[in-house]
Amino acid sequence: MTHITRRKLLGAMAAIGAPQAALQLGSANQALAQNGRPSLAVAMKPPRFGFDNVLGRARELAGAPFEDAPQRLPDAFDNLEYDSWRDIRFRPDRALLVGGGGAFRLETFHLGFLYRRPVTVNLIRDGLPAPIPYSPNLFDYGRVKPEKDPPVNLGFAGFRLHYPLNDPHVSDELISFLGASYFRFLGREQKYGLSARALCVEAGTEKESFPFFREFWVETPTPGSNRATIYALLDSEAVTGAFRFDVTPGQDSTVDVQATLFPRREGVKLGFAPLTSMFLTGENDQRIRDNFRAELHDSDGLLIETGAGEWLWRPLSNPTAPRITSFLDKDNKGFGLMQRDRTWESYQDLELGYESRPSYFVEPLGPWGEGRVELIELATRDETNDNIVASWTPTTPPEPQKPFSYAYRITACLDQSRLSPNGRVVNTFRAPPQALGSSEKVVQNSRRFLVDFAGGDMAYYVGDPSQVEVVATASNGKVLRTSVAANPHIDGLRALFDVSVVSGQTADLRLFLRAGSRTLTETWTYPWTSP
Repeated sequence: MTHITRRKLLGAMAAIGAPQAALQLGSANQALAQNGRPSLAVAMKPPRFGFDNVLGRARELAGAPFEDAPQRLPDAFDNLEYDSWRDIRFRPDRALLVGGGGAFRLETFHLGFLYRRPVTVNLIRDGLPAPIPYSPNLFDYGRVKPEKDPPVNLGFAGFRLHYPLNDPHVSDELISFLGASYFRFLGREQKYGLSARALCVEAGTEKESFPFFREFWVETPTPGSNRATIYALLDSEAVTGAFRFDVTPGQDSTVDVQATLFPRREGVKLGFAPLTSMFLTGENDQRIRDNFRAELHDSDGLLIETGAGEWLWRPLSNPTAPRITSFLDKDNKGFGLMQRDRTWESYQDLELGYESRPSYFVEPLGPWGEGRVELIELATRDETNDNIVASWTPTTPPEPQKPFSYAYRITACLDQSRLSPNGRVVNTFRAPPQALGSSEKVVQNSRRFLVDFAGGDMAYYVGDPSQVEVVATASNGKVLRTSVAANPHIDGLRALFDVSVVSGQTADLRLFLRAGSRTLTETWTYPWTSP
C-alpha cells in the first residue's frame, strides 16, 4: 500500500479542492463581465491523471530508501489456507465500473493466504482518481468468520476485470493482477494456465527478488469501449517502475504494455516481459510418470522469432537440476511460451483443461537492442509449481536513477498461423539408437531423436519425402545419421537423427527441413547431456 505522507495528503486535498476553486473563479469572471470589465482570470480544470503521474511517483520512490514492512492481518485472515482464502468471494452485485464502464466489471481480491501485502486500487472517473475503500459488504466470506469491524484501510490483494468474452450475456474473467507483479489474461475459449509478470530481477540466481505493485489506477472505460487501461506503480529494493496496460479482449486478447524503469543500483540483471509456466512431464521428457496422465504442462515449448527473422522452437523439459539457456539476439522480434498440444487425449484430465490453456507471445513495440531471450527450467515433482521462466535480458543493464523505457504487446492465443508460418514442430521424441544392420554395433553414448513437423508445405511433401533434406547439427559430438519419412497421421513429416556425445558432456542440437535452397520449417533446438 502506498504510504500517505503530508505531501501526498496536501496534493490530494488540492486535487479535491480544484473543481470548487474553478467554480469560484468562473463566478468571478461572470461578475466582472456583468460590470463591463474585461475578464482577466480563466477557469482552471484539474489535470487528468495519467501515465506521467505514475512516472513521477516511480521517480520519487527510486530516490527514497526502500520500505516493505510486513503487515499483520486481522486474526480471521492471518493464517488462511488456500481453500479458505478462495472461499472469500467478491459479491458480483457489488462489481465496480457498472454503468460508467460499458461491458467491463471490476472485482477485488481479499487479503490472506500467500497474499499479505495490501495494494491500493483506484478508479479514475473524469480524469480524477479515487481509491476504492475496503468494506466487508464487498465480499461473501463463506466459511471465514471476519471481525465485526475490520480496519477500513485494510486494502486488497489485487483485482480482476470481467468482460463478456465468450457470450454476450455472460461476464467472464478477462484479466487479473494478484501477487507481486503477476498478471494473467484470457482470450476466447481459453482457461488459465501460465502467467505474465511485469519484471523479474536476478532470475535464475541466488539474489533473485520479486518486484511488486504498490498501487493501481483503473480508468473507467467509456460505454461501448472494448479496451481497458490500467496504470501501476512497481517497487522493489532493486528497481521502481511505472507501467501502463491497455487490455483488448477478443478471440486472441492482447495487452499492450508501456513501461519506464528507475534502477536503484548498478549492475542489476533485469528480465523484461517475463512469462512463467509449468512443465512436469511430456512426450519428450517422461522422467516423472506416476499417474494416468501422460502429459502435464501449461506450456510445451519456447517459440522465438529472432531479429534476423528465423523461427526457433525449443521443447521444454523438467530437468534434474536448474538449467538456463540463452538465445543471443539483436532487436528480437518476439518470444513466447506456447501450448501446442491441443489434444485432450494427451492429458486425459476432465477438470483442468490443459488442452485449452493459452499461449502467450511477446512482441516488442520498437527496437530492444542487443540482449538475449533467457529460458530458465527448474526441477519439480509437482504440477502446482511454476518451474519455467522466459524473459528478455538486455546486454547493457539500465543505469541507476535514469529512466529506461520500453514497450511490448502480449497476445493470448490457442493457435496463430502467423506465428512460425512455415512447418512447425508438433512432437519431439527420444529413443535408444538402433543399428542399421544386424552386423553393425550401436555407437556408444548415442541417442535417437524424432521430430514431427506439420503445417506450412508439409502436406505437399507427404507423397514424396525424398525431396526433403534433414539439416541437423550438434555443437558437440557427432550426428551419425539422418532420415525423413511421411507421417500421414499429422499430415506432415517425421525427421529422425542419431547423435553421439561423450558421456557427461552437453551438446546443443539443431534441426530443420529444406527442399533445395528453400527452408520449409522452423528450427528445432534442444540441449542434450549424454548420461
